[in-house]
Amino acid sequence: MIRKLTEQDHQQVITFLSEEPSINLFIIGDLEVFGYSSEFQEIWAEFDEENMIKAVILRFHQSFIPYAKGEFDTEGFVTIMKQYNQPILLSGKSDIVEQFEVFDDLHLGKKQVTFFAECLTNEYLSTENQSIAINKATIKDVDQIIELRGSIEEFHISSDAREILVQAMESNTSRTYYTEDNNVITSCVSTTAENSLSAMIVGVCTRKEYRRQGIATAIMQRLFQDILDEGKKLCLFYDNPEAGRIYKKLGFKDIGKWTMYRG
Repeated sequence: MIRKLTEQDHQQVITFLSEEPSINLFIIGDLEVFGYSSEFQEIWAEFDEENMIKAVILRFHQSFIPYAKGEFDTEGFVTIMKQYNQPILLSGKSDIVEQFEVFDDLHLGKKQVTFFAECLTNEYLSTENQSIAINKATIKDVDQIIELRGSIEEFHISSDAREILVQAMESNTSRTYYTEDNNVITSCVSTTAENSLSAMIVGVCTRKEYRRQGIATAIMQRLFQDILDEGKKLCLFYDNPEAGRIYKKLGFKDIGKWTMYRG
């Protein structure tokens, strides 16, 4: 049986999702911030004969994230997804979302697969570069952060990036630490989808003339320590093997793959 969830189901669904808090950080974070009665967010669950949750799917605007621990009613979830306007944006743990590829009428867009890594320990964090002054960003720094991200060739900045970052900072689901030189941000690292259990690292970037000085690594180490001290797990996506080697030196371990389909 599949049904839409309400606030009364919160503890049961969080317990279900918390067995893999990093994989489920987007769903957990969205539920903690936006709840169950928002126009742009809904969540459904499939229940077994004993009324235990076996799978869920979250809608956030046009984006869907499913999660399951075994076989689930893929077709039932597809029926829900098709009630909403195309294009459907789908993302999640690779072995789960790839089961939706057989449904041609979903018209899934371009597929991107990345590694998903998690860090649970600070034992690999170095005490080097502690003399580097690191600041925590506020709303007044948003324009500089967006400008720096936009200067990075590999980054793709959306037209609503500023609005999204401001909303995330105001809801405490994102924080950014940065360095500066003459009041110009030189390097920054951010989190996104922060919730009570986990946080994702994003937006690691440094201006070209300040690279290879260990600045971004110093920021990451400070940010990582603060988040771990709060009892949260750290996670991130990467598809660049060189970046993967850097993250693993900081204590990250691969825990799976994450697949996104974009229209």
